[in-house]
Amino acid sequence: MKRLILASAIAAMMSAACAQTTAEQRAAQLVSQMTLEEKAAQIQHRAPAIPRLGIPAYNWWNEGLHGVARTGEATVFPQAIGMAASWDTQLVHDIADTTATEFRAKYLAHRRPDGSISGGPGLTVWSPNVNIFRDPRWGRGQETYGEDPFLTTRMGVAFIRGLQGDDPEHPKTVATVKHFAVHSGPEPDRHHEDVHPSQHDVVDTYLPAFYAAVTEAKSQAVMCAYNAVDGVPACANTRYLKDTLRGQWKFDGHVVSDCAAIADIHVAKSHAYVKSPEEAAAVALKAGTDLFCSSGAKDTSDPATTVRAVRQGLVSEAELDVAVRRLMEARVRLGLLDAPGVGPYAGITAKDFDTPAHKALSTQAARESMVLLKNSGLLPFKSAPRRIVVVGPNANSVDSLVGNYNGTPSQPITVYAGIKARFANSEVNYVEGTGWVAPPLEDVPDAAFCQDAACTQPGLKAEEFKGAKLAGTAAVVRTDSNARVAWGTPTREERETSIRWTGYIKPGDSGAFRFRYSGENGYRIYVDDKMVADVWDIAWPTSDTDIQLKAGQVYKIRIEAMQKGSRGDHRLQWSRPGSSDDVAIKAAQDADVVVFVGGLTARFEGEAMSVKAPGFAGGDRVTMDLPAPQQKLLERLHATGKPVVLVMMNGSAMSLNWAEANLPAIVEAWYPGGEGGQAVAELLAGDFSPAGRLPVTFYKSVDQLPPFGDYAMKGRTYRYFSGEPLYPFGYGLSYTSFAYGQPVVSKASVRAGDAVEVSAEVRNSGSRDGDEVVQLYVSRKADGAPLRALRGFQRIHLKAGEARKVTFKVEAKDMSIVDAKGTRVVPAGAVDLWIGGGQPGGAKPAAGVPARITVSGQQVLNAF
Repeated sequence: MKRLILASAIAAMMSAACAQTTAEQRAAQLVSQMTLEEKAAQIQHRAPAIPRLGIPAYNWWNEGLHGVARTGEATVFPQAIGMAASWDTQLVHDIADTTATEFRAKYLAHRRPDGSISGGPGLTVWSPNVNIFRDPRWGRGQETYGEDPFLTTRMGVAFIRGLQGDDPEHPKTVATVKHFAVHSGPEPDRHHEDVHPSQHDVVDTYLPAFYAAVTEAKSQAVMCAYNAVDGVPACANTRYLKDTLRGQWKFDGHVVSDCAAIADIHVAKSHAYVKSPEEAAAVALKAGTDLFCSSGAKDTSDPATTVRAVRQGLVSEAELDVAVRRLMEARVRLGLLDAPGVGPYAGITAKDFDTPAHKALSTQAARESMVLLKNSGLLPFKSAPRRIVVVGPNANSVDSLVGNYNGTPSQPITVYAGIKARFANSEVNYVEGTGWVAPPLEDVPDAAFCQDAACTQPGLKAEEFKGAKLAGTAAVVRTDSNARVAWGTPTREERETSIRWTGYIKPGDSGAFRFRYSGENGYRIYVDDKMVADVWDIAWPTSDTDIQLKAGQVYKIRIEAMQKGSRGDHRLQWSRPGSSDDVAIKAAQDADVVVFVGGLTARFEGEAMSVKAPGFAGGDRVTMDLPAPQQKLLERLHATGKPVVLVMMNGSAMSLNWAEANLPAIVEAWYPGGEGGQAVAELLAGDFSPAGRLPVTFYKSVDQLPPFGDYAMKGRTYRYFSGEPLYPFGYGLSYTSFAYGQPVVSKASVRAGDAVEVSAEVRNSGSRDGDEVVQLYVSRKADGAPLRALRGFQRIHLKAGEARKVTFKVEAKDMSIVDAKGTRVVPAGAVDLWIGGGQPGGAKPAAGVPARITVSGQQVLNAF
């Protein structure tokens, strides 16, 4: 206790003494008093305390992609790809600002008297992800703002400004834009992949969002990627980190490695760019990486490695000082070294998270993110259907609400729950019908377990071990009623835990059973000593192996599971004999309308996963088709003759060719956040007119795409894809209609380098109020030019019959192209413009109007 009081007193005194000292001066003073060993420890993401200097321990690793993640209950907003589908930068700013408030609240709630944090987040947020979603097979594409550099730029800038606030000397949180600079899968290759993008693609596609994040939004941190670029690992890449980021762009914040990326620099099975951990630490520091996220090789994450690197002359102590000083500056600016309750955010309390107002914002964000892909007149329902049956693996799933890098909604509203609440006077029934890739699963009931072969004692023997390997003697031995545990949000010491349940199971049915343990990490399941599930690395939603069991017979069972994170509520599940498809079909035959809620979850698409299911590989996707069991059930439901609404919940493009040809209505809901089910129900009821637009192209098939591992943009995204997509980028339907008046251009002819304004009147020509997303596309017929490029957008609300003039400023950069050498130039010639609710032409043209201006002369511009 005396140490805590002393530490608090030191922090208070330093806060008062340093009130007139700049962050740079205070950081330099602190670093000057540190030993070499202390400095080496401070560049690890788990930085230890230095009590004599009033520096508390700090964990830099905090995730806030769409709300505070991995720290228990928090407001969960739509996944990043869903935010992008709103095409609403103010909304994205407000989401990030609210997320920053919740970070502050949770930091206060978990702050110890000595200034360290117990089981809660800090204020350095490792978001947003502005990588370009160049290929829909990439499992992490859901974390991005889509395939377009301009849309990604505007969303990223809005999110960073929301997280950090308006005062760079006192940021609300520190945003960390990632993953710099050319990174977008495949996931299984990321630790050893070496990509070679053309200079055209680097300037035209991969770097613009990072440039804006640093120069416009003033992001105070950047995360470097796993992969190598042109032979040099990203976190040791002098060209990108020193020459471009710090040299040309004048970035003065800190750079953090992706986790284990420093180890990748030297590990033989990764880049093997250097031979030793000491060399890896040295080249990373010399290139400009300041903070090592150390989930990789232990020798790399050991501060002693950096100490040896300095003593061996591989890197100077002065170079290490620069990194530590940058990190201390961030902590000073955030107030992490000061007493709580002071500064510009003193009004935030520990209870300011998951509030009604924050949930309302999440609901609004879900509404704005929904994209109506098809509607043959079924939606909105003309009146409340008498009987609604809700079917599908995502219909009552919380996983499908939250995506990845997520928090935990306190009162999640699934689609089934949302429909049941919104249509309170209708008979609403739910039948899962199918799992995502296999028969549906349900929790194994307590009554099925017993401790002895005669089943005289209920329950299972549970042995809990320290560490994730079931090693040594069990720390806890107890009797559990089920193979179930709510690990909740463990402390750092508890994060690696493993458990073994043993006993017997007595099924009530005969036939084929399939088992799954719903943990976040690995598990193994044995029945009569036969392994029926082996997913020890990363869990996925079901096992591959069926086992035949007889009703009433007793079988030995053993479940082994590990915990390496903070996700709670883990339990044993099984699929019982019999076809749930038939139950769903019977329910549909008695219904007036069927709502099928299908798609994926982040248990299938995501970061470096071990997924054993057709169509998936390592967290990425092999096909864009709806998984076969879902497609089969969907076709059977359609064959009943009842109207079927397809609601998709996923983080990437899907090839919905059959559904587009046969179903009357399709809604893309993404991973819509904790309140997402309410928004879906309101859309079906017509409580609002949908106005979301696709931030990615929905292709008809992966056959339309180049190889996944090819980073060349030729043939990719709407900008360079010359084929016919299923649904184009920028596409989305409405319950009303919009008409565009003739465009007005301020100057029909301009000299290269000049700007023009173009405007058009937009009128709501329908019978109900609604939003329109007005989009500006620019086309140039020149070598290096995309087919067309988004260069502006505005989401506006118009009442029925209302009109508004929408104006865009077309800058010189908007009229430029990037040549093969990476030079940005405004060439002479025609510039074709399009203002409309989507792209022009194609099988699904949007309402809009064209315009043309002529450029004389030629002008070379700055690359970005």
